[in-house]
Amino acid sequence: MLVLLILHLVAALAAPLLVRWWGPRACYPLALAPAAAFCWAVARTPAVADGGAVVETYPWIRQLGLDIAFRLTTLSWLMTLLIGGVGALVLVYSARYFSAGSTGLAQFAAVLVAFAGAMLVLVFADDLLLLYVGWELTTIFSYLLIGHSTERRSSRWAAAQALTVTTLGGLAMLVGFIMLGEHAGTYRWSEISAQPLPGGGYLVGAVLLILAGALSKSAVLPFSSWLPVAMAAPTPVSAYLHAAAMVKAGVYLVGLLAPVLATVGPWRPLVQVAGVATMLLGGWAALRQTDLKLLLAYGTVSQLGLLVAVTGSGTPDAALAGTAMLLAHALFKAALFLVVGIIDHEAGTRDLRELSGLRRWSRPLFVVAVLAAASMAGVPPLVGFVAKEAVFGAFTDQPALLTGLVAGTVLTVAYSARFLWGAFADRPGVAPVPPGSIAKSLLVPPAVLAGAGLLAGPAASVLDDLLRPYADLLGGVDAHLALWAGPTPALGLSVLALVGGGVLFAVRGPLAPVLARLRSPVGGNQGYEWVVARFDRLAIEVTGATQRGSLPQYLGIILVTLVLVPGTAMLSAGPWRARLPLWDSALQPVVVLVITVAAVLAVGARRRLTAMLLVGMTGYGTAMLFVLHGAPDLALTQFLVETSTIAVFVLVLRRLPERFSARPLRRTRWVRRVIGVAAGVVAAGLALTAVGARRAPDISAAFPDLAVAHGYGRNVVNVTLVDIRAWDTMGELAVLVVAATGVASLIFERSRTGPRPRRPDSDQRVGGRGRPVWLRGGPTLYEERRSIVLEVVTRLIFHTVVLFSLFLLFSGHNAPGGGFAGGLVAGLALVVRYLAGGRYELTEAAPIGAGAILGAGLAMSVGSGVVALLVGGSVLESAKVDRPLPLIGETHLVTSLFFDIGVYLVVIGLVLDILRSLGAEVDRHIEATGAVTGGLTVDKGERA
Repeated sequence: MLVLLILHLVAALAAPLLVRWWGPRACYPLALAPAAAFCWAVARTPAVADGGAVVETYPWIRQLGLDIAFRLTTLSWLMTLLIGGVGALVLVYSARYFSAGSTGLAQFAAVLVAFAGAMLVLVFADDLLLLYVGWELTTIFSYLLIGHSTERRSSRWAAAQALTVTTLGGLAMLVGFIMLGEHAGTYRWSEISAQPLPGGGYLVGAVLLILAGALSKSAVLPFSSWLPVAMAAPTPVSAYLHAAAMVKAGVYLVGLLAPVLATVGPWRPLVQVAGVATMLLGGWAALRQTDLKLLLAYGTVSQLGLLVAVTGSGTPDAALAGTAMLLAHALFKAALFLVVGIIDHEAGTRDLRELSGLRRWSRPLFVVAVLAAASMAGVPPLVGFVAKEAVFGAFTDQPALLTGLVAGTVLTVAYSARFLWGAFADRPGVAPVPPGSIAKSLLVPPAVLAGAGLLAGPAASVLDDLLRPYADLLGGVDAHLALWAGPTPALGLSVLALVGGGVLFAVRGPLAPVLARLRSPVGGNQGYEWVVARFDRLAIEVTGATQRGSLPQYLGIILVTLVLVPGTAMLSAGPWRARLPLWDSALQPVVVLVITVAAVLAVGARRRLTAMLLVGMTGYGTAMLFVLHGAPDLALTQFLVETSTIAVFVLVLRRLPERFSARPLRRTRWVRRVIGVAAGVVAAGLALTAVGARRAPDISAAFPDLAVAHGYGRNVVNVTLVDIRAWDTMGELAVLVVAATGVASLIFERSRTGPRPRRPDSDQRVGGRGRPVWLRGGPTLYEERRSIVLEVVTRLIFHTVVLFSLFLLFSGHNAPGGGFAGGLVAGLALVVRYLAGGRYELTEAAPIGAGAILGAGLAMSVGSGVVALLVGGSVLESAKVDRPLPLIGETHLVTSLFFDIGVYLVVIGLVLDILRSLGAEVDRHIEATGAVTGGLTVDKGERA
């Protein structure tokens, strides 16, 4: 089974290339993938014919106990035959249906093959979560197929509607699956069905959620509106998705779960009422259609209601009849859709009011249509008759339900006759379609499907033997599939349905006004649009009420939620009852007092710079606590981060007013203080609660030994970052790169790789030729902005600071430091260089784009992990190299150093990107106003 899925994946990936080479004819080799699934299912017939199963299991997510578990039984075997057989025929049909210049043909072919593979995942899955994965994949692929004609608004709208309805149902189903799996203690359906399930309201809730997903997928009321709208898709899509595959997914799920869940309270009445109502309303709507494809679409809705009502009833006879009807419906409805595609392709219209004489235009096509429509109407000796008679026989003891099924069948016969009459009858006053020839590759697929329906009828006894193992899951089966079972009540009802449908079609003229009047005041599509419009309006109202552009309001809501929700839950834990030492050193309460005073003063500060410095004091105080707790590496990093943050604040504050606004008012300030204190108390309480709630041994207790044994370093913090939890660091690097890109793009829409700023000639520098120049960019500044002392100090310490950053990088594996700390130190060196000499000096210090540094750092970190994989280790696994080098002597090198170098470069790139956007770019905008900088009029067109 896994090989089949891989085959479909390879075919889907190869489809664009094959279409580029061969055009529509590429559909022929692509049809081999679903054909292989059909042949494989045929070969497995003996294994499932006696009630056995084909099982394959592959490890997947071991930590969650989730495996790729496949299981082929009678029902999934039947679905595999339909998915593979009809899928192969549809692809053969598509090779001629589409022309060489068709737009999006490569995507169509690839997605159709991928959809077939996703359907196989769905029907093979024994694990409910894996089934959901296949379920949602079919939803996504169907969205792409329905919206194939992207230039048409109707196509896009139909795809969005199908996606919305089926996705919402799928999410509800997922919740139901999780509830059911947790209730049963396993997600394997083979294990759930083999044990009794505890009843109760919990199980009822799970069943209702699962049924919501199944009914939405199979377009059963109240989710029927999306299927007729989906007829905007190309006809091959309709023939496959909406006759044989996608819409059958809900029926398959109902049939899969019915042996176990049919006895759960709401299951049986829900599926029967919804199914019969869908059958009646869909059939009635089909009689009103003038578009042949829409007629079949509403007929499909009607037939899906029948299938859900029958397969969901949960009785042995109904199960046998349901599987027979599942097969029959796929054969006749796919054939009819393909027939409509031929008519539309050759005649240029699907409107039955514009068609005339098609019976003489192509007699083979007429014969195919008659066979398929007769099977849909339940005319012997076709398989549709066998299945319909089995359905009537299964419900002779339920007169109310049987009455609804017979009435629905009368409508089915009537719209089947209407289809044949509308497509092939001679119509007075309408010019006949000129005769022509139909390509065999167009005619063969529907002919094969219709012929299969004709052959399956007389072979009813063979079908009975093949499908009976599924029905046996629900108990002893009394009924049999047979073309002739004698003069039974079911036969009489079949005759009654045929006669009633014929009469209904015969009086179609006088009935037309009645059909026009008897319609719902609000159609399903109108109901969908109304619901979507109400949700859009609700979203606008909620957004208008909450998104006021006030950062304090947003932050206040978040903090109040933190206090009320987790804070209330925390009260039950009572962390204050734990006896904890207040401090380990006499200096700790002093530092805490400093942090507290700084935080309180920051709340009341009126100047932005004052508030920023006070907030910085809280950060430095936290670093001091790390020092007092014996964590020098954390303290170093905290000091560097706080310093870098202050530098960024300084860059931003240049463009903001010196003081805060008069708001908030005095009374709201106290509200903010209360919220802040409450949030702090709750955060501290949650930390104590988390520590006190630990029951298992701390995993970090093993880190010191792992750091030496596997990471070859004594600095546990650094080894953790670059080895033990290197995947976490990899993700954080990606976040830093994204953040840097966001900073640069959100502030100014400028390229990182633009031309460097042109430095003025030396004879234009302020101060004359004889004055020493400590920094090249210094003379470009306003005289009042220059500080010779700062320039001298920067000139003296810059290279030393950079060397110190390299020292931290290379020594961080065994001593405090590492790539992150070293990168911050190097970044601060660039900050000092910029503050002393301006944007020109920054370019002198780093004559390279920030994007290049960021990319190089990320590539080096990722590359170090790939190299470890190539040499036989696991991804990001460290290796130690100890060997003497000439002139150096014995060396000790750990390969995680290269990962750390990548971190170092990413941090430098981030700082440089911030300096060039918040710093140099702001300078350029200030100078662009025509201001004189250092005695020079800066060119407004000059780019930083």
